[in-house]
Amino acid sequence: PDTRPLLIYECHIGMAQEKEGIGSYTEFRDLVLPRIAADGYNAIQIMAIQEHPYYGSFGYHVSSFYAPSSRFGTPEELKSLIDRAHELGIAVIMDIVHSHAVKNEAEGLGRLDGSYNQYFYGDSRREHPAWDSLCFDYGKNDVINFLLSNCKYWLQEFRFDGFRFDGVTSMLYYNHGLGQAFGSYDDYYNGGQDANAITYLTLANKLIHEINPSAITIAEEMSGMPGIAVPFKDGGIGFDYRMAMGIPDYWIKILKERKDEDWKPTSIFWELTNRRADEKTISYVESHDQALVGDKTVIFRLIDKDMYWHMMKDDDNMAVARGMALHKMIRLVTASTINGGYLNFMGNEFGHPEWIDFPREGNGWSYKYARRQWDLVDREDLKYMFLNAFDNDMINIISGVYSFQSLPVVKLWEKDDDQVLAYMRGDLVFVFNFSPVKAFTGYGILAPAGEYEVVLSTDSPKYGGYGNIDENVHHLTQHDPVYAPAGREWLRLYLPPRSAQVLRMKKS
Repeated sequence: PDTRPLLIYECHIGMAQEKEGIGSYTEFRDLVLPRIAADGYNAIQIMAIQEHPYYGSFGYHVSSFYAPSSRFGTPEELKSLIDRAHELGIAVIMDIVHSHAVKNEAEGLGRLDGSYNQYFYGDSRREHPAWDSLCFDYGKNDVINFLLSNCKYWLQEFRFDGFRFDGVTSMLYYNHGLGQAFGSYDDYYNGGQDANAITYLTLANKLIHEINPSAITIAEEMSGMPGIAVPFKDGGIGFDYRMAMGIPDYWIKILKERKDEDWKPTSIFWELTNRRADEKTISYVESHDQALVGDKTVIFRLIDKDMYWHMMKDDDNMAVARGMALHKMIRLVTASTINGGYLNFMGNEFGHPEWIDFPREGNGWSYKYARRQWDLVDREDLKYMFLNAFDNDMINIISGVYSFQSLPVVKLWEKDDDQVLAYMRGDLVFVFNFSPVKAFTGYGILAPAGEYEVVLSTDSPKYGGYGNIDENVHHLTQHDPVYAPAGREWLRLYLPPRSAQVLRMKKS
């Protein structure tokens, strides 16, 4: 088994191109895959593969479950893309939608045999109250056979390496989890659980791993239902990972509601490491969800309209400086505390500006925001390349540590009034100063005795920082008789405001 953490680059074929239009499988293979390989990600998660009538549905209103979307090209071209990814050492995960289906009757399963209840419920449960779609009746053998065969088809015919199951929460509960807080364990076991759907998901995981024992399955599940990502033999539903959906919500909440000087390292650390010990999660700062119209990407929340005028390298703008510093810190603290994998949506690694808006009536059927502006990161005169360089080096450090994701995260220091956080994984120490104004000289952190060298600094000029951390200095810990019996000594560091650094313990 691969000991590296799962580092996922979430992508969409149609909007992966620079042009205002729909990108193809072949263009993605030739133009985008090399970028992803260079960025160091070892998996892609492709959205919107199953055929869907309305492009703007982001692939979530599926009509033909066995057809790769023809708007991106032919099935052979998709197979060629997957083969190329495999040659580059990149696993290919498919975003699979088995939680609902499009209502259309001219295409799709809506009334395939003329009846209302061949694949779906024939009663009040037929239509999803929030999604304007049809709900499968998982209690029918025909439905289970249809969906299980669908999993097998994509694995065997196209050589996908696994699936992210969309909308799992909606499947698990009779009320689709709508309007429920899930504040206590009683909410998971109150009789509102759909045993048929749970059975289907368990069978799907068993089948997928039977066909390919190293397949990857991820549950997009927000309620926190216990056992989702626990093996079947231990009483679980059998997913390999669950999405840590609370993390992006947390970042948006503090960006919206808290002044910089009120960010609390204790709260950040707790949110990023608060998970069940028996489940692996996929941590992420933002996925495609946070980039859609009506929402905002993290970089846009941070810098907003100043991105349009002040991203030139020679322009020293305070909003841009703050935004870039926090963008790097938020990513580093999220990616370095994973216990399974880390996910990034395409373009966000370099702070892609603006939102995603698919062509629709309201925007005059424009493709202006349904694409990725790769030229921004390629331009030598703009600051986007700094964020990209930082992301590359961060990913490189994480993937370079044997089984990084399973090493314990050992908290060394947290002090809310200083806004300083430090923790250790293996021989790496991660130190953050979230204060917008306070610089600390000789700040003491209790760490294992030894010599440390800086391997990454968010403040480095090559990442658009100010170069206030001297990365050539080796730090020797200082003896303190109080902590010596525990093997801890003082690691004294210069911590500029809004900066993070990663140190590696040198082997003697």
